[in-house]
Amino acid sequence: MDSQKLYEQRNKIIAAFLVAAFIGLFNETALNMAFAQLIVDFKTDASTIQWLTTGYLLTLGILVPISGILMQRFTTKQLFNVSLLFSIIGTVVSAISPTFTLLLIGRIIQAVGTAIILPLMMQVILMVYPINQRGAAMGKIGLVIIFAPAIGPTIAGFVMEQFSWHYIFWISLPFLAISYALGLKFVQNVSEVRPVKFDVLSIILSTIGFGGVVYGFSISGKLGTFFTAEVMGSIGVGAIAILLFCLRQLKMEQPMLNLKVFTFPMYNIGILMVIIVHMTILATMVLLPIYLQNILLLAPVIAGLLLLPGGVINAFMAVISGHIFDRFGPRVMVPVGLLMEIVALIALRTIDAETSVYFIMTFHIMMFVGISLASMPAQTNGLNQLPRNLYPDGSAFMNTLQQVAGAIGTAVSITIMSISTTSFVTKNGASSENEFTGSILGVQHALTFALVLAVIALVLSFFMKRVQEDK
Repeated sequence: MDSQKLYEQRNKIIAAFLVAAFIGLFNETALNMAFAQLIVDFKTDASTIQWLTTGYLLTLGILVPISGILMQRFTTKQLFNVSLLFSIIGTVVSAISPTFTLLLIGRIIQAVGTAIILPLMMQVILMVYPINQRGAAMGKIGLVIIFAPAIGPTIAGFVMEQFSWHYIFWISLPFLAISYALGLKFVQNVSEVRPVKFDVLSIILSTIGFGGVVYGFSISGKLGTFFTAEVMGSIGVGAIAILLFCLRQLKMEQPMLNLKVFTFPMYNIGILMVIIVHMTILATMVLLPIYLQNILLLAPVIAGLLLLPGGVINAFMAVISGHIFDRFGPRVMVPVGLLMEIVALIALRTIDAETSVYFIMTFHIMMFVGISLASMPAQTNGLNQLPRNLYPDGSAFMNTLQQVAGAIGTAVSITIMSISTTSFVTKNGASSENEFTGSILGVQHALTFALVLAVIALVLSFFMKRVQEDK
């Protein structure tokens, strides 16, 4: 299909991707609300059930890097169809699962679909939208990437109130079917297929590397410490494998992922901003529900509803910020957004047992408005600097590191919270009062970690320059 027809149908093409990606990322967090019930149903413990999230994130961390070569070897329609089939099959398997093992398998199959659709969607946007309209288009992606996991626990809370956890998956199926139907009718091939070879050693190193890092940080969250042989060994082996993977890519004529993307300074700043902001998002998304339920003793549904306005407003702001970016660029809006996020985190790290829920809701909204002004504009500006032949590699790296950052942000925040709580109880004596106070301190210290990340992102934002011309 020629460029003019692609341009005319771009909104229909993107609609299919947005629905599929929304459900994929919704499933990333929705099941968290059902963990307590799953422990009872499967007669197991929390550390085992946690693998339903860890396995999902591990699959994303392993497969998203490979997406760069998949997008060069197969057509857009082929990858879209395969992605939706994996998502649908995984959702059905999860919905009917009578055992923990089958549910875990279903989750992994789901994650395969999400791992393909995310970078593919980003590449399609880069191909079908001109540079002066990409901000608005990427704003729609921002709506999905931030809003879907944010609203997941809220919707799941309502589902659990009326039905069983199986229906968390059943409600996803109609939307996947709609996305598949839209894709069959509207999705077009947007890039040329090249006979790129699969390098088995690169795939192995990538799998061990990103999988090892995600696994190591994930288990640190459950163990409550970074300093165990299993955690440090997994992260160490993963880091070495990533280094070897990068060295191999530099020596290959046709690398699996082209490291030349890192020769573009705005792309580097963009990817660092994405990493930091996504760590902050996932850290607060896991900390605030814990605080609302364990400290303020609110029911899961109420806790979910309190955090819903931030997600809803962020969804609208993501689109608005895209249009602002197209008109004015990132130089002002990104620092302003990060300043809003910093002010909100300074306020949120003061929360205690007496804090008003309206105080939390207000600054949660402020934080997400700030994130919407900073995240996608920085990402779009970075991708805009890449030449067209590097779009698949740039999208794959950005999505990979975003998922890895989310897993790390979640794990580090939980680990900091656990260490702080344990330290306070050990120092002041084991009692219900001290455990309660220690839990408050734990949340405060973990939010301080998110605040430090936001300050680093603000410093980086001052080095951003608008990319003016398409290469």
